[in-house]
Amino acid sequence: MISPQYFFNLLHGHGFSFYAGVPDSLLKDFCAYVTDNTSSKNNIIAANEGNAIALAAGYHLATGRVGVVYLQNSGLGNCINPLTSLTDKEIYSLPLLLLIGWRGEAGKKDEPQHRKMGRITLPLLEVLEIPYAILPESEEEVKKEVQKAAEHLDNTKTPYAFVVREGTFDSYSLKTKQETHFPLIREEAIKLVASLLDKGDIIVSTTGKTSRELFEFRKAAGHGHHQDFLTVGSMGHSSSIALGIALQKPNQRVYCFDGDGALIMHMGVLSTIGKLRPANFNHIIFNNFAHDSVGGQPTAANAIDIPGIAKANGYKTFCSAENATEIREELLTIKQGKGPALLEIRCNKGARKDLGRPTQSPMENKNKFMEFIQR
Repeated sequence: MISPQYFFNLLHGHGFSFYAGVPDSLLKDFCAYVTDNTSSKNNIIAANEGNAIALAAGYHLATGRVGVVYLQNSGLGNCINPLTSLTDKEIYSLPLLLLIGWRGEAGKKDEPQHRKMGRITLPLLEVLEIPYAILPESEEEVKKEVQKAAEHLDNTKTPYAFVVREGTFDSYSLKTKQETHFPLIREEAIKLVASLLDKGDIIVSTTGKTSRELFEFRKAAGHGHHQDFLTVGSMGHSSSIALGIALQKPNQRVYCFDGDGALIMHMGVLSTIGKLRPANFNHIIFNNFAHDSVGGQPTAANAIDIPGIAKANGYKTFCSAENATEIREELLTIKQGKGPALLEIRCNKGARKDLGRPTQSPMENKNKFMEFIQR
């Protein structure tokens, strides 16, 4: 294993001092060290991975130096446009160092949404014509690979990638923690909201622990899972899925259980929701101000007004709640009115260590969900 401090200092010695990206569980220890040892101006947790590529491009244009972009391999999809139309050697030829967490690596047990991208990560980099190396786990070998990467970036002025396997970095705990003191954690808020919805209501839940906690609630309550679509991947797109359903099922209430990081990642959909104004669309944002499923790195949610953004985008109802009483009151207002409606629930980050995963496959979930909504 590599010490996050050693790798950080090694990169720093080669002139890498700017970071941007979206946190990943395989990179969480290194990202935590970066957060603790880099100013916020030089470590930007971006809305999405494409934004991070563009930030690194702007950094290079302003300074002539090379930035580091960190991401989970699932985020490569968000990167393809700027990697092919901005940084590519045939366009502007802008260097950057990609640090990619390799979820779904062949031969390793992982969740269904990671298997396809795990299988195509290296071929995708080859198609993009981005040279790469799998980051070694010995410090001597890492030193050689960083030297090789630095030479490539200096000589060609084009991107280079390090692909990071699970367990590559030693553990490191984030010291710069953003504390909140709300009455509820996300799982408690999810249980409360789900218990207050009507029998025929539809839920589309975002990726990560939100869907896992909703599944656990249904299992414990003996409800079945047929009315919930658990979006196990596609971060930031649950609201669009819910919108597509709401438009076709106007007589059923549709609730999107979203997170602050997922909302911010593809916030542009709020303008589409506001323009179309589906009366049955309800957006519940469980805001714990963190990328909680991948290490707890902070989002930009503490710097923005989520209900205000919903208002500006044409939502009819927009409100915020922090405790059980407020949640009940605001949810009742939403149920008695017409959407689109947004309820931000401010809660603390953190989850049970024994939190399970859905025992249904994505295909089983899809089939039962479609049977339910098409009756």
